[in-house]
Amino acid sequence: MRGYRERMTAEFSAQVLRASHPLDLSAIDTSATPGFDGGKKAGRAALEAGEERLAELQEKLFAESTAGGTRSVLLVLQAMDTAGKGGIVSHVVGAVDPQGVALHAFKSPTDEEKAHDFLWRIRQQLPPAGRIGVFDRSHYEDVLIHRVRGFSTPEVIEERYGIIRDFEQELVDAGTSIVKVMLHIGADTQKQRLADRLADPTKHWKFNPGDLDERAFWPQYMEAYEIAIDRTDADVAPWYVIPADHKWYARLAVQSLLTEALEKLDLAWPAADYDVAAETARLAAS
Repeated sequence: MRGYRERMTAEFSAQVLRASHPLDLSAIDTSATPGFDGGKKAGRAALEAGEERLAELQEKLFAESTAGGTRSVLLVLQAMDTAGKGGIVSHVVGAVDPQGVALHAFKSPTDEEKAHDFLWRIRQQLPPAGRIGVFDRSHYEDVLIHRVRGFSTPEVIEERYGIIRDFEQELVDAGTSIVKVMLHIGADTQKQRLADRLADPTKHWKFNPGDLDERAFWPQYMEAYEIAIDRTDADVAPWYVIPADHKWYARLAVQSLLTEALEKLDLAWPAADYDVAAETARLAAS
């Protein structure tokens, strides 16, 4: 497994998946595995091999906060239905200590949330210092579904791109590293995954008839994603487009992105604020 992980580390970097401009999602092979030349078995082994490093970095981030550190990481997951956001949460983020994670899945806004500006509910769920925050859907719903479904005017949506850029810069300035991911699956892959859910009674709870309603707007959603990513990609808050027809690859890619973001923080264990030798002697004498 170590060999698989070394190969992934050597060949993979965030730049492999960084959104290009102008973004053309139709030009991206959703079944590709950029940066990794192994198959499913090798990918799963690499994912397992990377868990220890990610967990160590997450623990260092949490430990730093106990000594006054203010830094955090925010992983934003956006995708069409069935793209695998839940699997990312379970198989990638789930490998670290849960007390160091702040997860929130954004659903349709409540009446209370609608009474405020669109970022109000987002601010309520930002990760505190020392945590890896995970947004399963996010503030981007307010420019994606709103554009496709016409819930807001084009002028309002255009204004929101700028508001989002300013908001994310604000987060970065306050010590939050942002990793924005679009899990990009093909329409045929989604159709098969939805069919699998309908065919398996144990997965009926995962199926939502509304998913078919949104599927009918596939071209419009792809255009909305392209525009949103083009408008809001920035070096301080980059967008990554991950081919997601292979769940194992998408999980490995997100794990690598998170690991790379944490490594850039150059984390260190906080120094003891007491006399270690004296406490060691006291313990020995007890």
